[in-house]
Amino acid sequence: MKMTAIVRKVDELGRIVLPIELRRAMDISEKDELEIYLDEDRLILKKYENSCVFCRGNNSLVIHRGRAVCADCIQALNDL
Repeated sequence: MKMTAIVRKVDELGRIVLPIELRRAMDISEKDELEIYLDEDRLILKKYENSCVFCRGNNSLVIHRGRAVCADCIQALNDL
């Protein structure tokens, strides 16, 4: 992993600004959603991409009970 150190202050509402260089490197655009993880003493930001809960694919997704499932996995489940 390439380490990039940039210091930003947290504002009074708990927000930080992601520098344009990082947004470009991660292909993050305005209004994109980010997943936020806590890993011991680290916060991890990841661009959110809706994908199938079974295979992580994103072809023909259907939301079932709040989870995304692709057409291929739906077919595989029907074949059981």
